[in-house]
Amino acid sequence: MQTSASLAIAQVLAHCGGSPGGAVMFLGQAITGRPDDLEPYEQLAELRRESPDEVAAAVRAPRELWQFVAGAYLDFLDGDMDRAVQRLGSVTGYRPTVAWASAPWFSEERFSGAVTAAGLTDAVLNITDYNPELDNDEARERLRPWFRLIDVVCDLDPAADPMARMAILLRVCGLTDESFALCDRADSVERVMFTEVVRAGTWRRIGERRQAGEAFRRAIELDPANWSLYLDLADLVAEDGDFTTAAELVRQGLEHEPGDVTLRAAGAAYRARAENSHADLDLLLELAPMLPHAGYRNGLLEHALGATGLPADRIAAARRLQADG
Repeated sequence: MQTSASLAIAQVLAHCGGSPGGAVMFLGQAITGRPDDLEPYEQLAELRRESPDEVAAAVRAPRELWQFVAGAYLDFLDGDMDRAVQRLGSVTGYRPTVAWASAPWFSEERFSGAVTAAGLTDAVLNITDYNPELDNDEARERLRPWFRLIDVVCDLDPAADPMARMAILLRVCGLTDESFALCDRADSVERVMFTEVVRAGTWRRIGERRQAGEAFRRAIELDPANWSLYLDLADLVAEDGDFTTAAELVRQGLEHEPGDVTLRAAGAAYRARAENSHADLDLLLELAPMLPHAGYRNGLLEHALGATGLPADRIAAARRLQADG
């Protein structure tokens, strides 16, 4: 009923001396209510033919959900398939409980045949921006058109790094076998560091820590100057209690980026734990307030506090930092 009412109002506004911009709003709301209903898309296309400037102005600076979904369709009509898919990816991430990809235009061959790997990569990363819960049957069913699109685009425009990034969505949706398979397809195009990073994350997700470590080591072989890889691997081995190896990995990372505060703090934490080093705990306490991520900071402090014989005042200082959030 709400969709039909929106369409009727849109017709009045558009054809009876009303506001074409208002009609766009009601048509966009109709699409939001029923993304799979063809009629509001047809009316929006007709309205744009009659009042192109007013329709464009209505979605030019989108803030409301209806502006994004209407804008995505208008981008499709313009042949800007990358922008269309990126807008729909943003909408999907913001409101993942709606089957936005059931829009009729999303399944058209002229759309899937023109989306680039780079454009689709941005779109699928937009889906995960809000950390939605997608590892369930209902979410996977709503996202099935996206999975099909990934397969088509990777065939038409194979590029290793975008393919690896698209594999993240499959992992988030619990499709770990499919994520690994897409990483393998990426390797068949070109071996790049990021594919191994994605593999490592997928191995971690299913609890295979040894395999995750091996993937990080392969990533380092492919990009030995990338300091963040050493930190990723150091954090992984630290979780297994090997703080000596973790400290050595951080030292290697510091050779490439000696001023990075996160690396320096991690090295201090792991040395404090491995060597019961009070001096390194002091260094960690000095650096901890500069760390951008509170959760990571608190984890490093917790590792360091596992050392033996720490002075009570240092322990209290560390606990205050953790309590600060």
